Amino acid sequence: MKFLIYFFLLATSFAFFASGKDALDWWQTTVLYQVYPRSFKDSDGNGVGDLKGITQKLDHLKDAGIGALWLSPIFTSPGVDFGYDISNYTQIDPLFGTIEDLRELKSAAEKLGLKLLLDLVPNHVSNESEWFKKSVQKIDPYTDYFVWVDPKKDENGTRQPPNNWLSDFGGSAWEWREERQQYYLHQFAVQQADLNYRNKHVVQEIKDVMRYWLDQGMDGFRVDAVTFLFEDEQLRDEPLSGDPGAEPTDQSYLKHVYTQNQPATFDMVQQWRALLDEYSSKDHSTRVMFTEAYADLDNTFKYYGTKERPGAHFTFNFFVIEYIKNTSTADDYENITSLWLKNIPAGDWPNWVVGNHDQHRVASRVGPGLVDAMNALALLMPGTAVTYNGEEIGMEDTFISWNQTVDPQGLNAGPQRYQLFSRDPERTPFQWDNTTSAGFSTSNTTWLPVNSNYKWLNLQKQQEDEDSHYKVYKQLVQLRKTKTIQRGTTHTAAVTQQVFAFVRALDGEVTYIVAMNVGNSSATVDLTRSFSGLPATATVVVASVGSTLVRGTNQTTSALTLAAKGFVALEGRT
Repeated sequence: MKFLIYFFLLATSFAFFASGKDALDWWQTTVLYQVYPRSFKDSDGNGVGDLKGITQKLDHLKDAGIGALWLSPIFTSPGVDFGYDISNYTQIDPLFGTIEDLRELKSAAEKLGLKLLLDLVPNHVSNESEWFKKSVQKIDPYTDYFVWVDPKKDENGTRQPPNNWLSDFGGSAWEWREERQQYYLHQFAVQQADLNYRNKHVVQEIKDVMRYWLDQGMDGFRVDAVTFLFEDEQLRDEPLSGDPGAEPTDQSYLKHVYTQNQPATFDMVQQWRALLDEYSSKDHSTRVMFTEAYADLDNTFKYYGTKERPGAHFTFNFFVIEYIKNTSTADDYENITSLWLKNIPAGDWPNWVVGNHDQHRVASRVGPGLVDAMNALALLMPGTAVTYNGEEIGMEDTFISWNQTVDPQGLNAGPQRYQLFSRDPERTPFQWDNTTSAGFSTSNTTWLPVNSNYKWLNLQKQQEDEDSHYKVYKQLVQLRKTKTIQRGTTHTAAVTQQVFAFVRALDGEVTYIVAMNVGNSSATVDLTRSFSGLPATATVVVASVGSTLVRGTNQTTSALTLAAKGFVALEGRT
């Protein structure tokens, strides 16, 4: 028992994992899969993915072991920011299909045991929405639905924005409207007007939207850009960030102390949670809310709320995405993972995200050799795992020329700097097979070009190959169904500068040892020097593509050899 007691004392996770007394809810044990609808599957040959296409491919999610999917926005939108500029929250954009198509998707998902979540975008709406048009005309109750502010005048009497706030997409966050003789706030594209959450009607409108979709049977929401909901009422200038690489028009040029993570934002999230809990209590099926918050550690955890007033079921853990790069050492992996586990408040639920539609793909960000290791990190650490579509097969960023660029964040940066900001490379179509347009569409022309590597990097090939990222992914998903992975304690260590490892242990259950070599050369390490009480030998249960370690073989824990970028999950008993 020495080994198990040691991990109970030194674990960086939570006591209730080891206790085994508390029942875990569906969202705690699942793999949450993000579907980017435009790029998942095109059912009608127009080069854009749609709802029927998603329904056609649900069997893939079931085969992969996914338990829940969330759809990036599918609501009526002019498409300036590809669905994140919503003009009507309760209508399906014809580009994706109809409400009947969504109902069919929900029904098909239910039959496969899959939960379905929608993307809620509450911070802003399209300037083509009826709300905005009526607000411009000062038609009540819409007059103050948005953040309207009078101009300042400089010493020459020239009109100026009210302060120095910057848009996330670059340039001023204020846009002038002659009709009102006022500026409106837009923290993203000019066409995305920020809602005014100090207006009670706006608060009620968004709650009504949530109720509408919950009444349609949705299992919850991923809440977009939640950090931006409220702004400083005094409209104070934000201080400079001191970032030497930032241009004066870049969002990173300022510290966003007055436009993000304001106290009222956390209260709003708690109000939404109360609404969800109301629905959950009716039929004892939990409706969930996951929040997107690129924030520091303290503010990230504030979105969870309190025991008395809970907020998000979890807010996305973006620390791996933000801080793990292709040059990261084992110390970096240790610091980032333990930072989260050691600081998350007692009772709050962890999660792991390694990719999404706003970040370069794992294979391009940290290198194709670490695809399996990064999926192992997301799937075998304690808590909920999140997978962005395509990461299960190790898809890579696609080169997008300036002439092909459609992302407003990239376009606003201009032809010389667009590659620093464009999110197009990670949004290209899913690579299903080696047929026309990677099996995504029957059309040779798609809304973004298909990566040319689809001929050899596609799902069908990986399903057929004896050794592939997809098969490793499925093995990892199966492993996370074990009691140890779902409930066990966690201990992490940088064994050497090249090798990061963690151990999952649970009293009376099998222990799992996960080791990954993030270096560029092979390494032989003694795991027993970092983890007291390990068994002398352990059995390989999962190994990265091309590994010399074979499933089912026994390995010596005091002399484990890992190939460059290789990872292994070992099963041991004491």
